[in-house]
Amino acid sequence: MMKLKEASARIKINKLLEESGWRFEDDKNGKANIELEPGVKYSELGDDFEQETHGFIDFLLLDKDGRALVVVEAKKESIDPLSAKDQAKNYARTVNARFVILSNGNIHYLWDTKHGNPDTISRFPTQESITQYEKYIPNPSELASTKVDENYIIESQMPSYANDPDFKDESKKREFLHNNNLKQLRPYQVGAIKSLQSSAFENKNRFLFEMATGTGKTLISAAVIKLFLKSGNARRILFLVDRIELEEQAQKAFKQYLGKDYTSVIYKDSRDSWRNAQIVVSTIQTFLAGDRYKKEFSPTDFELTISDESHRSIGGNSRAVFEYFVGYKLGLTATPKNYLKGFDGEGADTQREFERRQLLDTYKTFGCESGKPTFSYDLLSGVKDGFLINPIVVDARTDITTELLSEDGYAVHSTTEQGETINEVFNERHYERKFFNEETNIAMCKAFIDNGLFDPVAKKYNLDLFGKSIVFCVSQKHASRITNILNKLAFEKWPEQYSESNFAVQVTSLVQNAQQMTINFSNNMLNGKVKSPEGYDSSKSRIAVTVGMMTTGYDCQDILNLALMRPVFSPAEFVQIKGRGTRKYQFEYIDYATKETITKHKEHFKFFDFFATCEYFENEFKYDEKIKLPKIKKIKETDTTTGKDSGGSDIFVDEDGTNIFKGPIDLATQDELATISEKHIGSEGMRIDREGFKRAVEEDVLANETLKNLWNNGDVAAAEDYTKTNIFDKPNHFLNLQGIRKTFNVDRRITIREFLQVAFGQKSNFESKDELLESEWSKFTEVNTVDQEHYAPVKSFFKAYIVDPQVREIIETKQLAQLNFCASFDFEEYQRLNGFKTTVPTYVKDYVSLNTFMN
Repeated sequence: MMKLKEASARIKINKLLEESGWRFEDDKNGKANIELEPGVKYSELGDDFEQETHGFIDFLLLDKDGRALVVVEAKKESIDPLSAKDQAKNYARTVNARFVILSNGNIHYLWDTKHGNPDTISRFPTQESITQYEKYIPNPSELASTKVDENYIIESQMPSYANDPDFKDESKKREFLHNNNLKQLRPYQVGAIKSLQSSAFENKNRFLFEMATGTGKTLISAAVIKLFLKSGNARRILFLVDRIELEEQAQKAFKQYLGKDYTSVIYKDSRDSWRNAQIVVSTIQTFLAGDRYKKEFSPTDFELTISDESHRSIGGNSRAVFEYFVGYKLGLTATPKNYLKGFDGEGADTQREFERRQLLDTYKTFGCESGKPTFSYDLLSGVKDGFLINPIVVDARTDITTELLSEDGYAVHSTTEQGETINEVFNERHYERKFFNEETNIAMCKAFIDNGLFDPVAKKYNLDLFGKSIVFCVSQKHASRITNILNKLAFEKWPEQYSESNFAVQVTSLVQNAQQMTINFSNNMLNGKVKSPEGYDSSKSRIAVTVGMMTTGYDCQDILNLALMRPVFSPAEFVQIKGRGTRKYQFEYIDYATKETITKHKEHFKFFDFFATCEYFENEFKYDEKIKLPKIKKIKETDTTTGKDSGGSDIFVDEDGTNIFKGPIDLATQDELATISEKHIGSEGMRIDREGFKRAVEEDVLANETLKNLWNNGDVAAAEDYTKTNIFDKPNHFLNLQGIRKTFNVDRRITIREFLQVAFGQKSNFESKDELLESEWSKFTEVNTVDQEHYAPVKSFFKAYIVDPQVREIIETKQLAQLNFCASFDFEEYQRLNGFKTTVPTYVKDYVSLNTFMN
């Protein structure tokens, strides 16, 4: 019996090969039992094939010309196939085959013996796929050394851009880029690419970018795709998303950015021709449907797989798709894991624990077990650098929601038909689930319309055009009610504009063409265009009312208002919803009468919070608490006679199954707005945005009494030494200077002392290289008077001498003619220095630490 079980591995492997199109009749495209040395054939060995010591190749896969492609080494089921790695490599070298498959019938590995290590596969590659894959020769050195700068994407969009006079003219460059729709990479985006290049140079093949919403992850993806294709490190790339609107969004972007160099297709639209494209975009659901990814694709069809919103698109069964393909892997996420630290082994089904595991799986999947992504750029950095904006939080509460949010809750007293009095107490979690109240919904909608931001272009013409907005509701039924109320209120306020009940539109999964609605809303085409101002490119429908469709990855930059008409208890969801408004935007309109171009900048957006969610995450949410949220599952009310869906109300069942209730019930109670307040969020951001680094400092630094005493006692040197020895690169946070630089996106080296100054509150942040240079320049001018005539060249020389080793070498070796070929400081400027030619170098050597300014 044991022998039959062991030999079954070979039978399974043979079946897997046949499923992938390999046939062994007449040696058509493969051979079995190839004898390398005199010995006994497999057919004579029977069940004891593992005992044979002579050299046999179990299966040899050939190309169409009969040339060896793949050596398949079969091991019995009880043996780890990786144990045959060296043996199989020798066989492959003997027959000049580049690839090896190691398998015991259950576990399979594909190994490109010229590059990297064996990768797990769930299906064997086809002959066509592995033949094409053989043409691919990875070159990490070329990947790492390729120059990527701010104009990397523009080179593909407009190859001749550098010769255009308007591009060369700094005063006209911005308008030139805008008019030609050219995308210049921002400094942090270039930094992300360079971080990937550094990791690739270290022979890593998995990367993770953790970047705030609105920082241009799709643009960075385009740059990464170009880098891999141009450097020969990929022939074809798969870009996976988890929603249809993101699929269309990505395809549109890749065509705009890379369309002149590479072909990009959406897989479902090009099922017969996708192999002709270099970029294939798809939803993860399309690949999962009917196991299409196994049936229609080979593991070697893509050399790079990119997962957008990776914490979602590789969760659950989706992970199988992502891991199916061999090669490089890049994950993109806007959701940092640092605020999800609580772990409760007994509460594995809680929201917190689910999110925590999901995010930790994401980091592990992309080779970031220590919790540090390949590159990170958060909301606070984006706001500080001027690329993103923080919200104005509008805390609005009705009489009923105020009671719901109180410790006592909202008490409801009712009488049954039998005269029995029933007392129930509700809190904010119950709204639109256990009960709803039309007057509360009306009060929220009125507060939203009365206090929301209006379109700035229309405002210039004294027109009431409500700013484009997204409202997040509890359920689809709630979204229907809110949409109806908003349309009624709009008709009362602006009857001529909104007589067709299209001021607000419900955009939820049950609504026909909802996915297209999200696209139309972003493109300002939902239900047509506004009538006034004439020719203004803005959507007629002003509010999209949704539940969860427009939370993750949705790009609509001209959003001016967001409204939470439901409580949110998930930090990840809260961050994503808030991120819908953080993008900057420039409103433009050409006045047809005056021919004047009017531009207005989006300086902030309003975030309406009707259930104190912002307050919850700022003051109440226990970022380290091991919490367990109540599990409420929804079932459909069924007919007791047939057991089928009766079409009635939803039923909610508490965790213990004892409290069963229909929901929601209509309270039909009067309610009106009780309080409303606005708070501008400054550059310090919201607590949820600061929490990651703060926790690491609190746990590893501030909680360390020894370090705290050393620092407070002024023994800075001992504190630095203690930090280096006992804090850095230790669990739980693996703090180190390189990781801190990434977290804060510091463009220079930082010291342990600087870190401790920030940790203990002596400094608010790390200065950038330029900020530090300005500080050093200020100190220099305090002791060396610089007149107006020499100010500009001396300052330029001062900075160049500090940051550019080439300049220092030229000055020290007196090879001054070389300044004619120096990018940071030229010979003409040098001649204007007068006596500062020696003053600057002397001062720098005596007073400036050059190590601080190194990258």
